[in-house]
Amino acid sequence: MKVALVHEWLTNMAGSERVVINFKELYKEAPIYTTMYNPEKLDKELQDIDVRTSFLQKKVKKGHQRYLPFMPMAFESFDLNGYDVVLSSSSSCAKGVVTNPSTMHVCYCHTPMRYAWEFYYEYADKTDIGKFKKLFLKYFMNYMRMWDRLAADRVDYFIANSENVARRIWKHYRKESVVIHPPVRCKLFNIGKEDGDFFLILSRLVAYKRLDLAVEAFNELGLPLVIIGDGEEREKLQSMAKGNIIFLGRQPDEVIKEYYSKCRAFVFPGEEDFGITPLEAQASGRPVIAYGKGGALETVIEGKTGIFFNDQTVTSLVDAVKEFEKMSFDKLEIRKHAETFDEEIFKKKIESFINEKYEEFNTTKHWKVLK
Repeated sequence: MKVALVHEWLTNMAGSERVVINFKELYKEAPIYTTMYNPEKLDKELQDIDVRTSFLQKKVKKGHQRYLPFMPMAFESFDLNGYDVVLSSSSSCAKGVVTNPSTMHVCYCHTPMRYAWEFYYEYADKTDIGKFKKLFLKYFMNYMRMWDRLAADRVDYFIANSENVARRIWKHYRKESVVIHPPVRCKLFNIGKEDGDFFLILSRLVAYKRLDLAVEAFNELGLPLVIIGDGEEREKLQSMAKGNIIFLGRQPDEVIKEYYSKCRAFVFPGEEDFGITPLEAQASGRPVIAYGKGGALETVIEGKTGIFFNDQTVTSLVDAVKEFEKMSFDKLEIRKHAETFDEEIFKKKIESFINEKYEEFNTTKHWKVLK
């Protein structure tokens, strides 16, 4: 079967780009259709490959965020006639590609468009813009919700990256989905021989990740905290932090691997659709202290591979860290749990699902004929 891959944008590396790499390993001949492509910011697996971009490619150096109004049109402009299967990786508009009736479209959904749905009010209220632009934003997001809902009807089968996202798919699209968790590169990580005295965060430094909670909590605790990553909140967070909190910015894989392998625990204060970093920490044999909501509930086993704090407050996190210090964890047991999410298992599940649904798609009538 002839396969095409579709992804939102290829302008930086994150968890969804690792998913695309695994898709490409499964379907080596498949081209990738995307709005923008900047190979300089990507891992080697996504360089020197067949990537087909939209008319937005000429804007790639300015970033993708400001071009959301044009993305529905960009994805609808791709000619995907001639493919047997289209496999899209979507958290925004990629699922909106147009396919013909003989093409099976499977969407691996990282989340429905969060800024159009559950994050809409937070985004609209906090956006520092004038009244006219805020009014335009409300009308525009109303259009995006309608387009997003209609675009979901173009998908033949949904795969959700977590039970958490499966609930959102049903809520916003009224579509059933099967859950296949995202891949973890367990071979990249190992259990370290040294035990450091620091706690670790690896994250983009943006508001919804709630790193402010961790900074305030560790200010109070006085315990060493290392934060790896960069983003728009860095200056604000650094101004809040006391001397026990160190910001390292972006770091290469080898440095990240070393910090994972030595940390006392990985701290995860935000709510994510899934969240790959807690599993990377567990692949290094390290426990996780996570906010008990969202995808973390599917990746962390309370008391065995980590603990949860139930309220997204400084006090709740402080109490969780204090409780953690009374506990002990088995590094091998933690690693074994992470291996159930390994990328080789992920690829087998995706391939099996595609093959099963392709046979079903071509032997079952998915349309109704009036008599």
